[in-house]
Amino acid sequence: MNTVSSSARELATALVSAGSRDDDDVEVLICPPFPWLALVGECVAGSGIALGAQDAWFEPPGAFTGEVAVEMLLDLACSYVIIGHSERRHVLGETDAIINSKVHAAIKAGLRVILCVGELLEERKAGKTEAVLDSHLSGGLSGVGSESMRQVVIAYEPVWAIGTGVTATPEQAQTAHAHLRKRLAGEYDNGVGENARILYGGSVKAANAKSLIGQPDVDGALVGGASLKADEFSEIIEAGRQLAGN
Repeated sequence: MNTVSSSARELATALVSAGSRDDDDVEVLICPPFPWLALVGECVAGSGIALGAQDAWFEPPGAFTGEVAVEMLLDLACSYVIIGHSERRHVLGETDAIINSKVHAAIKAGLRVILCVGELLEERKAGKTEAVLDSHLSGGLSGVGSESMRQVVIAYEPVWAIGTGVTATPEQAQTAHAHLRKRLAGEYDNGVGENARILYGGSVKAANAKSLIGQPDVDGALVGGASLKADEFSEIIEAGRQLAGN
């Protein structure tokens, strides 16, 4: 919930120069607040930067005041939607059942889903990290078939590392991602596990992006505060390019 129209335009325009290139193995996606989706979409059109939303509701358009339907996102040329972000779960009280309904609605509409999972600090301290990740995966992906998993990206968000300045170590990130990949292989098959894209989100910045994204099971980053600074975000994109050999 950041930016006004002028700063959203300025940020998006600045990012265009750092956007995807024809020879890229790196995908760049930005998910601005709902009011600026059309504006930002115009700024990045044709740049190779994909557009996504931070959330969506699962019902078709109708009497759901204040909510945004997946059909509306498609009309704005969104290709992605973030679902189950830690703030939606822990600040706004979304349950796995609600998150799962949103996942199904987005997949049915043809959107790609970034499903967020992750543990609280007290859960990590209690040794419950893997149990929480399993619960979030099972709940969020209930009823989602193997074929539909091509539309799903997983984002690991250790809640204790979001906006706190504390970052999971590369080793902690790798351990959690490896567990998620193994769990997906068990829930579906080895192909789904191997091909799943799993992003790390939690105080990612230019200074640590390479060490985090460079882990074997970390496929990218879900960037928070650093995405509000064009230079910082561009450096994170460049770190991904260097690791991909571009």
